[in-house]
Parts: sequence; structure tokens; C-alpha cells
Amino acid sequence: MFQIRAVRHCFRLARLFHGSPANRDQVLEQLRLCSSEDHVFDVVGKNKAKLSVSHVGHALSMLWQFQKEKPEMLRTLDFIRRDPQFLTLCVLAENKITLMDDATVVDMLYNVLRLTVEPHDTLVQQLVTEAWLRLDRLQMPALSKFAICLNDQHLQHSPLMGHVTHILSHKVDTIEDVRILSALMISVSALVSPGLRDMLVKRADTLLDTMDPSQVNSPRRLVQFLRNTKHMYLPLLEKCNRVFLLNASHLDAENLSIILGLYQSMNFNNCDFRLAAKRRLTELVDSCNDPAAFTKLFASLGPLAGQDTREGLESTALILADELNSQQALAVAETLEEIQCRNLQLINKIALIISRNLEMYKPVEAARITQALVMLHYQNPELFTRLRSILEHHLQVSVFPYEVTLLTRALSMLPCPRLGEAVTSRVDSVLPQCNLSDLNTFATAISKWVRNNPSYRHSTPSTYAQLLQTLNHCGLERLQKASRLDLLLEELKYASGEWFEEILLGETMASLLRLREQVSWTNIPELSLFLTRASHLCTPLLDHIAAVVMKDIHKIHYSAVYVILLPFTVLNYDPPCADEFFSACIHHFSPHISSFDPHLLVLLAYSLALADCFPEELIRGIFNVDFLARLDCQLETLRDALNLRIRQRLMELNRAVCLQCPEFQVPWFHERYCQQLQQKGNGPISVVQQQIHRMLGEVLGGMEYAKMAVLTPYSYTVDFECVLDRQQQPIPYMDTNLLHMRDEGVFPWQPTTLGAERTQLPPGALRIAVDFLDSKSFCKNSRHMKGEAMMRKRHLEILGYHVVQIPHFEWNSMELSTKDAWKDYLRKKIFTEHS
Repeated sequence: MFQIRAVRHCFRLARLFHGSPANRDQVLEQLRLCSSEDHVFDVVGKNKAKLSVSHVGHALSMLWQFQKEKPEMLRTLDFIRRDPQFLTLCVLAENKITLMDDATVVDMLYNVLRLTVEPHDTLVQQLVTEAWLRLDRLQMPALSKFAICLNDQHLQHSPLMGHVTHILSHKVDTIEDVRILSALMISVSALVSPGLRDMLVKRADTLLDTMDPSQVNSPRRLVQFLRNTKHMYLPLLEKCNRVFLLNASHLDAENLSIILGLYQSMNFNNCDFRLAAKRRLTELVDSCNDPAAFTKLFASLGPLAGQDTREGLESTALILADELNSQQALAVAETLEEIQCRNLQLINKIALIISRNLEMYKPVEAARITQALVMLHYQNPELFTRLRSILEHHLQVSVFPYEVTLLTRALSMLPCPRLGEAVTSRVDSVLPQCNLSDLNTFATAISKWVRNNPSYRHSTPSTYAQLLQTLNHCGLERLQKASRLDLLLEELKYASGEWFEEILLGETMASLLRLREQVSWTNIPELSLFLTRASHLCTPLLDHIAAVVMKDIHKIHYSAVYVILLPFTVLNYDPPCADEFFSACIHHFSPHISSFDPHLLVLLAYSLALADCFPEELIRGIFNVDFLARLDCQLETLRDALNLRIRQRLMELNRAVCLQCPEFQVPWFHERYCQQLQQKGNGPISVVQQQIHRMLGEVLGGMEYAKMAVLTPYSYTVDFECVLDRQQQPIPYMDTNLLHMRDEGVFPWQPTTLGAERTQLPPGALRIAVDFLDSKSFCKNSRHMKGEAMMRKRHLEILGYHVVQIPHFEWNSMELSTKDAWKDYLRKKIFTEHS
């Protein structure tokens, strides 16, 4: 008897320690065995009375996991939310919030938001409140997930997100997982101070080296953080790019689209990634056959692809067009704009889809539609009339300055009847809230309205005049009150045009001078880029930039040297200690020549050539077969305008090296390229050039002594050429056919060819090149000649010319207001200056 009891006691102990069917959580086991949402709801329905916090949390987590594994277009979120058992789970979760641990509260919130439960739902609100109460004790994984939830509810500017940011600022160095850190960085990016931003970037830079290189989500979030904070920290950006390159061969179209979009918004071009993305996207063309996937593929591959691939994509887009929703049609339209599509059938089809959904678009989307259709030269007055009405309605009710700015810009693109008072009143009301970039946009739009107004020829309508006065006042006041250089440079990034140059440029330079003590190695690239774009020579500011660069050159990223050099080379200015400054810059980038993007290396070398500087390692790095092949591959992925610009700069660099550095033995290989450019022609000559030609004929004794549009070796086109013998007497040209202008003074502007035309000069004779220099050859605030005009003069002199330059401000001055004065001026330039 006692032995039997002892055996039973042993079995009870065994069940106590090893578990028994009676003690197992059967509901949890049933949930774990579920293979679909229906199975989860079946278990919930059969066990309502038994469901604990753990059961509810596990059920909601499984529902999201099942949906997450499906393609977005196959998800059934509406079906799930309408199921009675889902409501049961939500009610149970709401009743058991106080019983949850910290991680469960956050996980529950995360899952119900992923299942698209509305933020105003009581469950969501109570979970947010409970998490807020526990915020200071949340572990970093839970804090990161909670921050994501706040972002999902558009609470990125809320006091609650501010609390998250404060906690993060004290615990940055304790985070060991880049996934957790990157999610937090994205969430708080709207609230970080420059100091916290730098701390986060430094920590991310360290953790990125420890992560699994096959994971791209964290690097992608880091790049997004840099974009959101407008912080171009190149070392971290390049690390992220290396991770993307490692994984490019198996990324999907969506990820490639996101990364390329981020790069484009940051003006970051990486040749290797663009080429890898192009290869991968080309591989995915056949598999992206549903509207959602194809739209992302088309938006990503279209701008990178060659003509044949583009035509194939356009054909597929035409086939799928009827299946596109409103957002997909907009994305396709913007891609067609970017690639400058001329497929009228496809443009008309996409415009028809947009027209059907026109009332569904948000204000900013309506503005984007307007720009895309206008830039595509789409012709449909009825649609544009509807668009105009929609834009005006949105503009009248909008309270956001950026929105009013975009709507106004879009309205200015449309055929322009007189604007209503409601529109001009709304514009006037938001002007004091606008930054300089927005004010510049308004100025461009208002100028268009003024020019298009029927009464413009007689006087500026008072409404527009008042708007322009308000614009001027707001712009000047904003500049005068500017106290932070970084913020001012951000506002100036897109400011340009007549209004800015005439009204604000002077005050802008005064403000930059006032804030020059804030110039540092971090903001010098942006400042240098602005000074170059403004074409304004401010020597105190350039001297200060040079001093800061020489002091902190070791902190500056090697690729930023190109932008830093631009104002000095383009504006033709040598700072004090110029040799040391240029030498420091060259020594800084030289070890990294192989790491430059090919197109950037060409631009850098051309910039230095303007300053008569040809580092041998740089020149030899460019003019070799491997580099030029790599450059050709990259050019295929660049926008047409940038492609043409790089090809032109390479030709000009090739010419400069051949003329100024023959010891490098670089061949001239652009003759055919230049011939193609000449065949396209340069258009008619200006009235001033016609005038100068006639005057030259009178000064030299006949039109046969002056030749127009002469093509020199290495393909410079000289405005006018004449030859003087050793007694300074003009020598006539035998062929006078090209000296006569066509009807109405329009000259075909086809340069004469070389060879027989460029005969050997008589002993002691001098070939003279006469060039008219318009305002583009000079800085805007002075008569200081820019680097390009100076380099042209150097090269023409090497080719054997005496160069006579006629600045526009001299030819059009009051002193030269008579025919005799112009002739005396030319006579002095040609016969006196070289003697």
C-alpha cells in the first residue's frame, strides 16, 4: 500500500517539474498552430472566457504576421477589422491594459496600428496613454517601437515625441543595435537639435560596422534620417551605400525605388549604385506585371534606362494604364515628365486617368499634376480649366505656407486670365510666414501674371504692385533678421532669378558677411555653392572661406573639395596664400581619386583648369581608357541635361590639357564631337555682333578684312578674326562668301572650316581674335572677368592670336554712344593695345 502511494507521489512530482496535459496552456498552443486569420478567429471565438493578456497579444501579433507576409495588394485588412472576433480581441485588450507589462503595451499598440485601427479608436488612445505613463522606464527596443507608433499617428511634432527625444538624448551611447537606433532616428528626426543629430550620426556610424551586411532596412533608415535632417554627412552615407551595393543584386523594385528617391532628394549621385540598380531593375522588368509593382519599377528604371528600354517600359505602361489607380497614374505622369517622354498616346492615356480621379487628389498632388502635364506639353483646355478651378479652391482654403506656395506656382503655369481677389488675398496673407525660397517662387509667379496681364503694357496693376512691394519687404526683413548662417543657407538653396538678383542679392551678401564668423567646415560647401550660383564676388567672404578650409581641411570630406573650389575658380579669384590654399585642397583629395564618381572627377579637373591648375595625378587618372569607359557607363544613367554638361566639360578639359600641358601627351579625341556640335549650329548672331562687324569693316577698310565665326584649332569659335601685317595693315581674306549676311540680318553662324582657310601667315603678320563679352563673362556685382573667359583668352593666345575682348559695359556705355566713338574704340583695341 505504502509502495503504491510512493509511486503515485513520484508521478505527481514528475508532472510538477516536467509539465502535464492539465497544466499546459492549450489556448496558446492552439493559437500557435493557426495557419490563417480564420483559424485565429475560430480559436478566439471558442475560448472567449479563457483569453488572457498573453492570448490576446499573441492573437493580434499573428493576425499582423499573416498580413505582413502577403503582397500589399492581397492584404485583407478591412475583412479582419470587420470580423466580430477582432472586436472581441480589441475589447479584451482594452479591459486588460493595466495587466500588461511594458513590452506588451507597446507591441499591442504596434500591431493594432499595423492592422489599420484608427488612431481615434479608444483602444489606441488608451494604449498610447498607458505607454506614456511608463515612458521613462521603457527599454530601448520598446521605446523604438513606440516612437514608430507615434509617427504612424502623425505625432512626430507632439510633446510626447519630444519626451521620447529627451530620453534618447541621454541614452544614445547605451544602444547596441543599429536597427533600434535607426528606427528611433527616423521617428525623432523632426525634433533633433544639431548636437543630438551629430551624436546620433556618430553612434550610427559606429554600429553600422557591427551589423549584418545583408540587412538593408537599417542603412535605408539612416539615409532617410540624413535626408530628413538635411545633413549631408558623407562618411555615413558612403557606408550605407556600400551595404546597398552588396545587396543590390537581390533588392526588389520597391527598395531600389526608395533608395534612388532618397539619393535624388539629397543630390547624391553614386555611379556604382546607379549602375547596379539599373542592372537589377532591368532583370525585374518581366516579373513586375501588376500595376503597383510596375509603377515603382517604371519610376526607378525610366530615368536610368536607355532609349530602347524606355520604349519597352512605355509600351507596358500603355497596356497597364487602365488598371492604374489615381496615385499610380500620378507617379507615372511625373516619371514621363522626368524622362521628357514624347509618346502622345501614353501621355493622353495617363491624363485621361488623372482626369477621372481629379477630385480625389490632395492640394499638393494637384500642383504636381499641373506641373507634369504642362511640362509634357499636354493639350487639353478643358482639363486645364478644371485644374485651375481646383487649384484656386485649394489655395483659398489652405493655411499652410508651403502648400500655398506650390499651388501658386502651379497656377502660374496655366493660361492666365486675371486672378480673383480671393487668390491674391490668400497669397498676400501668407507672405510674412514664408522663407526666402518660397518668396522667390511667389516672385516668379507674380512676374508671370504681371507680364500676361493685358494692362501690363500701360502700367502694373495695383494688386500685383502691392504684392511685389510686400514680397520685397518680407524678403529684406527676413534677411536683416537672419541670425543663423546654416538656416539662411538652407533658405537660399533654391533662391535665384531676376527678382532675387535685383532686390535681395545685395542684402543677402551683407547678411552673409555679418554672419561670417559662423562659417565652419560643415557649412562651407553650401556657402561656396551659393556664391558660385549667385556669381557675386565677395572677396572678404572668400578670404574667410579659404582661411577656414586651410585650418580644417582634414575634417572636410574629400568629395566636398570640388564645391569649395568652385567660387574661386569660376569667379577667377585668388585668395591670400592662394598657392597654399590650392595645394592643401589638391593634397586632400589626391589620395581618393579612385573613389570619386567619374562625372564629379571630370568637373573637379575642369574647375582646376579654369584656375590654370593641372595636377598630374588627377589628369592621368581621367585620361585613361578604364576611366573613360567607366564614365561612359555612368553617363548612360544620368539625366540628359547633366549628361550633355559632363560631355561638354570633358571636351573643354581635353582641350585645356592639350593646349597647356603637352608634356602629358594626352591626345585630342574630341574633334568628331565638336563637329557634331558645329553641325547643330549656334543660331543667329546678336544685334550687337552685327553692329561690331559693320564697324570693323569700316575701321579695317572693308568687309573683306574681317571674318565672322571663325573656327580655330581645338574648336573655339572666335566672333571675329582679322590679320595685320608687320606694318599693321589689314590683310584681306580671299573668300568673302561667308562675310555676307542672309535676309533680315540673320547669319547662319556656321564657322569656317580649318585646313586651307587657316593658311600660314606672312612673316611678321599677326592674327587677331575679336570677342564680344556679354554679362555672363563677368561677376554680377563688378567688372571682374570670370574664369571661363580668362581661360578662353589663354588658349587663343597659345593658338597664336592676339585677343581683343570687348566687354558689354564698355561697348554699351555712354562714352561710346556715337558711331565715331565706337570706331575709335575698335581702332585703339586693334592697332594700339598689342603694339
